[in-house]
Amino acid sequence: MITYQAGSADVAVIGAGHAGIEAALACARLGLKTLLFTINLDAVGNMPCNPSIGGTGKGHLVYEIDALGGEMGYAADCVTMQSRILNLGKGPAVHSKRVQADRQRYRVLMKKTLERTENLTLIQAEIVDFHCETDQGGRRHVSSVTTKYGAVWNVRAAVICAGTYLHGEVIVGEVSFPSGPDGMLPATEFSSALEREGITLRRFKTGTPARVLKSSIDYTDLEVQYGDENITPFSVRTDADAYAKIPQTVCHVVYTNEETHKIIRDNLDRSPIYSGRIHGIGPRYCPSIEDKVVRFADKPRHQLFLEPMGNDTEEIYVQGFSSSLPEEVQRKMLHSLKGMGEAQMMRTAYAIQYDCIDPTELRPTLEFKDITGLYGAGQFNGTSGYEEAAAQGLVAGINAARQLKGEAPLILTRDTSYIGMLIDDLVTKGTNEPYRVMTSRSEYRLLLRQDNADARLTPLGHAVGLISEERYQKFLEKQEQIKEEVARAQALTIPPSKTLTRICEEHETQPPTTGMRLAELLKRPQLDYEALAPVDPTRPQRSGVIFDAAQVLIKYEGYIARELLEVEKFRKLEGTLLPPDTDYSEIRGIRIEASQKLQKFRPESIGQASRISGISPADISVLLIWLKQKQKS
Repeated sequence: MITYQAGSADVAVIGAGHAGIEAALACARLGLKTLLFTINLDAVGNMPCNPSIGGTGKGHLVYEIDALGGEMGYAADCVTMQSRILNLGKGPAVHSKRVQADRQRYRVLMKKTLERTENLTLIQAEIVDFHCETDQGGRRHVSSVTTKYGAVWNVRAAVICAGTYLHGEVIVGEVSFPSGPDGMLPATEFSSALEREGITLRRFKTGTPARVLKSSIDYTDLEVQYGDENITPFSVRTDADAYAKIPQTVCHVVYTNEETHKIIRDNLDRSPIYSGRIHGIGPRYCPSIEDKVVRFADKPRHQLFLEPMGNDTEEIYVQGFSSSLPEEVQRKMLHSLKGMGEAQMMRTAYAIQYDCIDPTELRPTLEFKDITGLYGAGQFNGTSGYEEAAAQGLVAGINAARQLKGEAPLILTRDTSYIGMLIDDLVTKGTNEPYRVMTSRSEYRLLLRQDNADARLTPLGHAVGLISEERYQKFLEKQEQIKEEVARAQALTIPPSKTLTRICEEHETQPPTTGMRLAELLKRPQLDYEALAPVDPTRPQRSGVIFDAAQVLIKYEGYIARELLEVEKFRKLEGTLLPPDTDYSEIRGIRIEASQKLQKFRPESIGQASRISGISPADISVLLIWLKQKQKS
């Protein structure tokens, strides 16, 4: 290839999906000259799968991204078509916001945001190579990236956010061809450059359902799914009053049936999943419909959702109907559903295989252990989902910027955030399938609620430089109001009265016979601030958000205190650092398997070592004894 020197910058971000957007914005907003490369400018911020942001566990990530100064939450608020809080029947730890988003408007908004950001240049070009230089100590560091047109850009750091484009291959039944998502061109050459530099690649797979013409669906007998009332935004940047007035569109629910399942079973021999044509490992928690029918053969039906793709399109997304069966079979499956007998399929469902890395090759900063200045984020790291990608992109971008500025890295731990848990799981345990965040993965989920993401992470976002002073002062005012309200509820005594008796009886709880503090009444599962309003005359005029936050702290005070004790133990282990040059094979008493794994993963602390698969409590005890002896000597 004939190349030429195109120029220089501080950071190159490769890929402008959800990870790339956050990485590029973070670097540019922190004052670094940033280049953002994408194969197609029309794919910036694309949602090739479901047109939604948030969901179980994922909503927590979006709140955390916003708290750190990222963009996804605000953009999602701007294009919300419907908003719902999932798991409201359960405790606040698992409440998760999900919005139906206008796909086209989201892309337009994100592209405009990038174009208008100082220090950021958006370029349509495929990156096909990168090069490293070796310093006097023998350590490699990124020095340049090269486009397919031969342009060589000298850079000091690079963040790879390749999504599902690396050697992407779309598969539909017996048909397969090189492709990125949504019919985009794949990235065909960059994988070779990664392998040349000693980076291990793996093959993962994901998929997406068909899209259907809205006017061809008979909605007469379909179940309607409405949005919530009194909705609140993801981002503190969004005007909450205006957001609450957004007209919400409706979605619909439909179910597969025995005919659908028979069509699938009769054509399993043509499914690339079962015929062996698909070699990539797919997501366990978002399987194709044929996989569901096989794995859950006793289930007579599976729930599907008909979700609008936007306000300016007639495309309907059939959530839960992901498939890689032949197109003709997909049509029969679709027509077997209630109300879908005449449905016109606008886009065929497909599976896509792509290259990704083993994330255990990364540090908790998301920098490659063996190449300084090279970072990975998103599906390139083996995850699935827009939210997981954006969260990693934000952290990788922040750390790339901080390293170039000579500042300490931002390392989020699993006790501080779902982002920290996500990254820790990836770099410590790795993943053998596309990883997705779930609330059940966290040991500290009562502390890591979506309602307190700002309390946990906004001080970090401010310290990093992505949260303005004005926004930070508003945050401090909010936290002070919550603190004052908790103190008021703990100090205020509510005397017995006919009104209080009536409230308690209406909510099926025993009326108190003596005065009781407001906080004690709030701890009763049946009662809340709204119910107790008639007997709470001193309540100040404050936002409902303040009362909601105070109520959670009061109701779950004991449980929160217990989790905080566990966090202290966790932090003690995390704070016990392991020397980076340790030769684990020389430590007496440690098992061979453990020394080999420790040598491979090179954990940064005792806590991280304890979470490596195959490392036993006995191995950790040996390490602690060895550390004490080393410190004494």
